[in-house]
Amino acid sequence: MRPLLTFTALLLLSCQLRAQNSIDALMMPKKDFCTGVLYSYDQWKDYWEGSLKRDNQNLGTVSNTQITWFGNYGLTEKINLIAMLPYVKTAASKGTLIGLEGIQDLTLALKYQLLKKEIGTGTFSTFGVASFSTPLTNYTPDYLPLSIGLASTTVSPRLTANYKLSNGWYATASAAYVWRNNVSLDRPSYFTDGNIYYTNQVWMPNQFTSTYSLGYYKNRLQAEVNLTQQNTLGGGDIRKQDMPFVSNRMNFLKLGIVTMYYFPKPKNLAARLQGSYTLEGLNVGQCVSVTAGIFYTFHFAKSDNQ
Repeated sequence: MRPLLTFTALLLLSCQLRAQNSIDALMMPKKDFCTGVLYSYDQWKDYWEGSLKRDNQNLGTVSNTQITWFGNYGLTEKINLIAMLPYVKTAASKGTLIGLEGIQDLTLALKYQLLKKEIGTGTFSTFGVASFSTPLTNYTPDYLPLSIGLASTTVSPRLTANYKLSNGWYATASAAYVWRNNVSLDRPSYFTDGNIYYTNQVWMPNQFTSTYSLGYYKNRLQAEVNLTQQNTLGGGDIRKQDMPFVSNRMNFLKLGIVTMYYFPKPKNLAARLQGSYTLEGLNVGQCVSVTAGIFYTFHFAKSDNQ
């Protein structure tokens, strides 16, 4: 019998060097550009077949390695432009399935500060984000769990609220709705969720994601603990003794930690280290992940004044 495989949802990479992502409550100053590289590695051995937790000894350990370029530009004091592009490589430690590698999806986002107001001993802020992602290469999504992505073009609005005390402690809540476009397969039919479809077009259910963070950010140090939840609004479970399918519901709850340090010298350089662990899920692996990154900020406003 063919072993049951499962797909680990791709990491939601986030950089927090002066508001380098769509989730945090920071903003890049006007005419500042922060860019850098993130290296991420995640792996799983146990997984959930629907709600049933099990393992796959024929696959061994499934791993996902990503090297992601990141950039964030302060268009104005209230508007940031963000871009990310990952190169992904997958592998399995056992069995005959060969991993894939290549450039994945380009993500572009516009982040706008809606409100900033002093309340009590802290500052309350809200942010709106509109993001768009699309595959840049013709990779196949029909090879899970070793595909490098799902090959679906997405549009996602996000709302973030943050309250930060003057002593550096903060709390953040962020939520997004993800609209996903159909996916094309390299075959004329497929079977999923109890039905056979005579087409190569796969309807992708939309998703809702939310992140809740508690942290400390003052002087040169930032430290944070967070919970991230993803819910797929439709889709079926992986069938027993079958490979996962691109439109399966992929839900998870992850616990994460983040540290960020801004070096005094060389100036404008910062390093990031983060990790996460999947606490529970549906049709995903129980993933352990580690991410490390280095970033540098260019101040173009100073150049204009010279």
